[in-house]
Amino acid sequence: MKTVTLIAFMILTSISFLGCSTPQVNKSADLLYKEGEQFYQDKKYVDAIAQWKKVKETYQSPELTTKAELGIANAYFMNDDFIEAAAGYEDFRKLHPKHPQGDFALYRQGLSHFNQIHSIDTDQTPVKNAQTTLASYLTLYPAGEHLAEVQEKNSDCRDKQLQYELYVGRFYLKTDAYKAAIARLETSLKMFPETTRRDEVLYYLGKAYLEDGQKTKAQEVFGQLTREFPKSTHFADANKALNSLNKP
Repeated sequence: MKTVTLIAFMILTSISFLGCSTPQVNKSADLLYKEGEQFYQDKKYVDAIAQWKKVKETYQSPELTTKAELGIANAYFMNDDFIEAAAGYEDFRKLHPKHPQGDFALYRQGLSHFNQIHSIDTDQTPVKNAQTTLASYLTLYPAGEHLAEVQEKNSDCRDKQLQYELYVGRFYLKTDAYKAAIARLETSLKMFPETTRRDEVLYYLGKAYLEDGQKTKAQEVFGQLTREFPKSTHFADANKALNSLNKP
């Protein structure tokens, strides 16, 4: 019994000693933020995020918390974690709608969605999200610092959206679903009137009308293509179809 008691006493003493030898140090929000900055500069983005999250958890400084929130979103972005970055920038904007960095956050949010875009035959959600966000920037910050790049990316998104509509329209055409192809392509012309692919849309719309037996409408569409786009790669085929339709 004495032996057991002695062992227990030694274990407790050891634990107490270890606890005293490694005291917990509560770092200030300022120090945590600076450590996060250093990690960020060293491109250790995961570590930077961890430190800045600790800044938020201290509740010591609203100013540093705000800076940490934006820093976390930036670190996610630089680490190519674009889903998390988009969410981070959106949260920042909601929490601080009048912050001077609001335009930057919206710009980066748009890029975060844009950088998730892959091919036109995959999920188009990133394209829609990017286009919506970038269009918001153009509305809210018409003279913003990032205006030129946002305009370029927004136009690219709209072109990708049209490419997807063409992809679906051509699929319907190949599978003999002509009325579905017509509906899709007609909608595309209305949704994207400024597109540089308008001649392509007209060409496939004309083919869909022709295959559906609507020769008069096919004639109108092919005629419009040849009049408006004489240098189109689809001009020769459209003109050939038009000539065959004009024969008595």
